[in-house]
Amino acid sequence: MPFGWTINPYRGCSHACVYCFARPTHSYLELDQGKDFDQEIIVKVNVADVLRKELTKPSWGHHPVALGTNTDPYQRAEGRYALMPGIIDALADSGTPFSILTKGSLLRRDLDRLAEAAKRVPVDLAMSIAVYDDELQQSVEPGTPTTKARLATVTAVREHGLDCGVFLMPILPYLTDTRAHLDEALRQAKEAGATSVLYTALHLKPGVKEWYYLWLGREHPELLPKYRSMYGRGTYAPKEYRAWLAARIKPLIRAHRLERGQEDPLTGGVRSSALGMLRDGEGERRAVERGALERGAPGGGPADRVAPEEIAPESALVSLGVQPTLF
Repeated sequence: MPFGWTINPYRGCSHACVYCFARPTHSYLELDQGKDFDQEIIVKVNVADVLRKELTKPSWGHHPVALGTNTDPYQRAEGRYALMPGIIDALADSGTPFSILTKGSLLRRDLDRLAEAAKRVPVDLAMSIAVYDDELQQSVEPGTPTTKARLATVTAVREHGLDCGVFLMPILPYLTDTRAHLDEALRQAKEAGATSVLYTALHLKPGVKEWYYLWLGREHPELLPKYRSMYGRGTYAPKEYRAWLAARIKPLIRAHRLERGQEDPLTGGVRSSALGMLRDGEGERRAVERGALERGAPGGGPADRVAPEEIAPESALVSLGVQPTLF
């Protein structure tokens, strides 16, 4: 089973992004999805101790672990509780690859530790920076560091020798989807040193939609009819809008010489560079890219190039001297 593994040291998020898809998870705690999500933060103070015990279990397969896929591990509370250093050390000490997606410039505090961890396990980092208009950014994401501070964090990551993607998401219809805004966003991301960019249009789950509409009614009431038309029947922007957005942004990504990043479909976070890496017979990791495996044609003819998922591990991987495990 292709399980996706995540760690969330905090529940709720003081970044208070009005569009945050994680808001409904606060209802599991019998708290509301609005102000409680922004202000009632649950802190898992013993998370590192529990994690170390979990990672020592013989059943643990050392699969990539994602942080920042539900609520932000570098939100304001992290400055007080400092849970992330223990989490980073536990993962690296156990040989577990991990990724971090954050809006928090506090990530810079741990960059030396992350650079050391990256010598032992794959570490993938990304900053979420969606809005490049200062007034709009502070309105829609009132608890977050400024766009400038987050871009400076991207630069700091790169100065530590690590790649750093930028999640240009969500793109807000009629607010941040103009060609001028997208072009400036990509220019600034490239200038900061971003190694890839991932984008997607806003989606609004039940519960999130109502909270976002309250904000929209206060700040941009003229857009409410358009949003109700777009999102009245579902969570996602219409397929036609998404196609229009792709046609607009893809040439800009190419023009700024940025690679299009990849999202982990199982966790919603950064796709770990550990995926597609297998141990060889001597215990060394080696990358196996899509289409890179080969099998001989019948009768000793030329090898056919096939995708890894098309080959049974017992046949192709063993024949290559590669164990069908991540680590």
